[in-house]
Amino acid sequence: MTVGLTTRVLAADAAGIDVAARTLHDGGLLAFPTETVYGLGADATNGVAVARLFAAKGRPSFNPLIAHVCELADARALAQFNDDAIRLSQFWPGPLTLVLPRLPGCPVADLATAGLDTIAVRVPSHPVAQALLTKLQRPIVAPSANRSGHVSPTAAAHVLSDLSGRIDLILDGGTTPIGVESTIVACIGPQPLLLRAGGLPRSDVETALGHALGQHETTAVESGEAPLAPGMLSSHYAPRSSVRLNATRIEPGEALLAFGPPLPHAERVLNLSPGGDLVEAAANLFSHLRALDAAGAKAIAVMPIPSHGLGEAINDRLARAAAPRD
Repeated sequence: MTVGLTTRVLAADAAGIDVAARTLHDGGLLAFPTETVYGLGADATNGVAVARLFAAKGRPSFNPLIAHVCELADARALAQFNDDAIRLSQFWPGPLTLVLPRLPGCPVADLATAGLDTIAVRVPSHPVAQALLTKLQRPIVAPSANRSGHVSPTAAAHVLSDLSGRIDLILDGGTTPIGVESTIVACIGPQPLLLRAGGLPRSDVETALGHALGQHETTAVESGEAPLAPGMLSSHYAPRSSVRLNATRIEPGEALLAFGPPLPHAERVLNLSPGGDLVEAAANLFSHLRALDAAGAKAIAVMPIPSHGLGEAINDRLARAAAPRD
């Protein structure tokens, strides 16, 4: 792609949203806040714009994108809903993505679905995302607004540090409230499958369904395989620093990503949640990883995180951050 665009940062007010909608309509790229993380948006029906998005992120072309829409009726114009999908749509607007059979004539560009006969759809709840979708009146594909494999952004400054000169516009709507990506559930077979843990806890999904979710057999596929949904590559969300999980002591030179009372002897410490609150920890996860990385830590030791509730999503992201990289 051509690097060297002037990336504008605008307030996410009515005037900014007007400019953003025109930018998308004209095939441009922009970052905007959702309740999960900042998304990098393109008109989902414009294949050239989607290709620019892949190039801007350096994203593997086989990794499908999520189509964001205003409401359930818009999603039903793109995808086939079974009974389980209808039950789960009660969480919309919100941090849940459903992978569903793609309807014939679906206007979303083939590149956005990675050539699959399924489509990932979500109805975001953030007012800026809703206003942008309402103004554009088209689905918007919006993976996290960062270079592929880097830590996901929860503030406009994070986007600017990764994508300045690569995208047209950033809508600054403050810090995103949830701080981890959406939960992804596939409703394409006899049993719904959890493809990615995220901002909606598994327990809430299973309560709505009335039964347990299945687990996709390869939730962390290797880079040569085609995943069913975003965020399923084994090495992802990766800082430059090496990451060591479930640390119970500090090695010389390590920075510490703490949870609860911190371990002693770390040269630099950031705490996801001093009080052990998983919601607070999720909101801080990516910004703390970025801060430790930016401070020049050669290695980051991460204290154990409970795996219940949002802890499942936090541990999923940390495992990807710690995965070996070529």
